[in-house]
Amino acid sequence: MRTLSPILRNLLLHPGREIIVDDQRRWKGFHLLLGSLHLARVIERTTERPHVGVMLPTSGLFPMAMIAGWVLGRTVVPLNYLLKKEDLAYVIGDAELDAVVTVSKMLEMFGELPEGVKAIKLDEAAREFKGLPRPRWPKRVPEDFLALLLYTSGTSGKPKGVMLTDGNLSANVAQIRGWVDFTPKDVLLGVLPQFHTFALTVLTLLPLSAGCKVVYTARFAPKKLLDLMEEHRPTVFVAIPSMYAALLGAKSATPEHWKSFRYVVSGGEPLPEAVFNGYRERFNVTLNEGYGLTETAPVTNWCRPEDHPRNRKSVGMALPRVEEKIVSPEGRRLGVNEEGEICIKGPNVMKGYYKLPEETKAVFDDEGFFRTGDMGKIDEDGHLYITGRIKEMLIIGGENVFPREIEEVLNKHPSVAASAVIGMMDESRGEVPVAFVELKEGAEFNETELRSHCRKDLAQYKVPRDIRVMEKLPRNPTGKILRRELKAEAAKAD
Repeated sequence: MRTLSPILRNLLLHPGREIIVDDQRRWKGFHLLLGSLHLARVIERTTERPHVGVMLPTSGLFPMAMIAGWVLGRTVVPLNYLLKKEDLAYVIGDAELDAVVTVSKMLEMFGELPEGVKAIKLDEAAREFKGLPRPRWPKRVPEDFLALLLYTSGTSGKPKGVMLTDGNLSANVAQIRGWVDFTPKDVLLGVLPQFHTFALTVLTLLPLSAGCKVVYTARFAPKKLLDLMEEHRPTVFVAIPSMYAALLGAKSATPEHWKSFRYVVSGGEPLPEAVFNGYRERFNVTLNEGYGLTETAPVTNWCRPEDHPRNRKSVGMALPRVEEKIVSPEGRRLGVNEEGEICIKGPNVMKGYYKLPEETKAVFDDEGFFRTGDMGKIDEDGHLYITGRIKEMLIIGGENVFPREIEEVLNKHPSVAASAVIGMMDESRGEVPVAFVELKEGAEFNETELRSHCRKDLAQYKVPRDIRVMEKLPRNPTGKILRRELKAEAAKAD
């Protein structure tokens, strides 16, 4: 297995090197290797099915379970433990799982697994992990072996299983390493949940393949992260905008905390201008955006500090072996700086959606490009800019309006911590923008003032009809705003 080979090679060549630090323990190479082989034996006697579920907190346990599954030639299905119980049960059923690797505390939080699904509790199974496990060669698999079945967050309906092959994963790790040089001297800091593709590839597979050390913490807490920065002096941090905003707001944070980093990358959602500027002004740090999707394994673009574009809003150039084009609604390829749908082709692009052939066919064009559903443009230097999402686009008075444009203006107001804009139907005006805002600590809500603020930078038809305050905007585990919940909230209020 091409994804597993460099990982096992590093573990065998450097068994005494510390490779992972998490909330519970420090892991050397031989800890991870031996633990994986012990666990493989437990999985083998628990289930014969080709898929095995993994429901674990961000830690060294996750790669241990993943390696164990791959050694056996099984497809690993990372489970989003933050889903509602019925949604998680749907995923477990759709993936045809009868065994899930987990820990007792996770089950206490979630409750019982669906009937007929066995829990392999690592805290209990580890009591049997004594002595040397029986050596075994990893099962030989083809390049199109289904290595991961990752379910989308389901922000607009039932989660879909994204089929990522061994070839997809190994290609994306190689693409990232071909674009950004990683060495065993690098230390990565990770707090994103490993069931998400961003953390799985960049914060789990990448460091294990490159021989880097990674420091994990399972719960996002600004003070904890700042303490880890002081203790470990990490060189790479990958997080989502809401996390960067919270760290920016931490009073104890200083430029010294950020001094050791050479790459500070934001992804998952658009980075607010206020957060970008805040890091430059307060910490002298440039946040570099990246882009990718679960369907692309995930990274397709990465903005490096050395080639930062003139316009900071770029998510960077395409990684090696990634082809990108911008197309019109009719499918016509557009030129430089013309806005349309972003389409992507490359060895990292998924095999398809699990058991959904029609949905798979619909997202690939005649040239084999994956249609992302995101709107964007590519400048003369090859930098990609994300301008919105097709499904979120509003049509106001016959004009196309993307929520992101309105949100950027709202986020510039000193009282606003975050915002989200949706479209609602109005009998007399058709679709109109409605905004929800999350306020900064201690700020007061003044709708009239916020609307006046919007009028300074937006055409009148783009100014929200209503602005409503929420204590916390609804988000999925990686920070994406759940707009369907906002639509339900708006409909209820009307």
